Amino acid sequence: MSPHENRPREDGLPQDPQDMKLMIHALVDGELDAAAALAVERRIAADPDLAAEHARILSLRGAVANVPRPAVSDDFLARIAAIAEVKASDEAEAARGEAVKAESQPQQQQGKVIAMRPRATARWFNSFDWRQMAASIVLTAFLASGATQWLMVENAPDSFAVDVANSHRRSLLAATPVDIVSSDRHTVKPWLDGRIGVSPPAPDMAKDGYALLGGRVEVIGDRPMPALVYRHHEHLITLVAAPRQNEAKSVPVADDLSAGGFLLVHWTDGAFSYWAISDAERPALDDFVARFREAIIANPAAGSPG
Repeated sequence: MSPHENRPREDGLPQDPQDMKLMIHALVDGELDAAAALAVERRIAADPDLAAEHARILSLRGAVANVPRPAVSDDFLARIAAIAEVKASDEAEAARGEAVKAESQPQQQQGKVIAMRPRATARWFNSFDWRQMAASIVLTAFLASGATQWLMVENAPDSFAVDVANSHRRSLLAATPVDIVSSDRHTVKPWLDGRIGVSPPAPDMAKDGYALLGGRVEVIGDRPMPALVYRHHEHLITLVAAPRQNEAKSVPVADDLSAGGFLLVHWTDGAFSYWAISDAERPALDDFVARFREAIIANPAAGSPG
């Protein structure tokens, strides 16, 4: 019997080898809680392939740590700071122009296009010692010069949809897209509730092709809110659940949206305003939303804390 057959299957960790590599990266980076770290270490101990990957990552970290840091001249830093200040000033002026233009034009259609532009200002660079972060400034200037990302919104809060898209993008770049790794709602929901006092329904839809990977806390509009992460084939689906305000209007019919290369679906029920986002095809994302809503109706217990 191989190590793969011997390893535990009820440890809440993903079974896909690529997902386990992400978990190993998270372990090495110290991003897992004690329970998840212990589960990953047990997997590594039982699987020679994972043990080899773990050793490779540790070796790579050691090699990178020993690479000499290049010296950066004061002249180079001054030129970078000057470029950043000019760009920030130009973008602030452009943002003001966009705002004035948007206020002067009434909505003439359901969908409207909102430009997602960086809103940095020159003061941002004075709030810390930029000399210690020259590499970050270079990267920021490079990214800011790229193509403008666009958001198509239909009757939805523009800034919130933009923040959801940005949060999903950041999660894809992170070592792991979740804060709590588990396919069990009895683990994910109490973890979210214990940190921010609220947790959305988390139905098990693995049999439908949408496996729950875990959850994380998102901060959108200065408000912490829960997010669930599901996997569909090679695609990740983030479901942000914003607790509804009493005065908020219910939107039971899902709206199809898109933002910066991602697709979104937005709807609300009596408790949450949901935002599902992914790079999956539209039929797959719509199918996920339909099955999620059906699962909640069919099994109300999926929304209970335990």
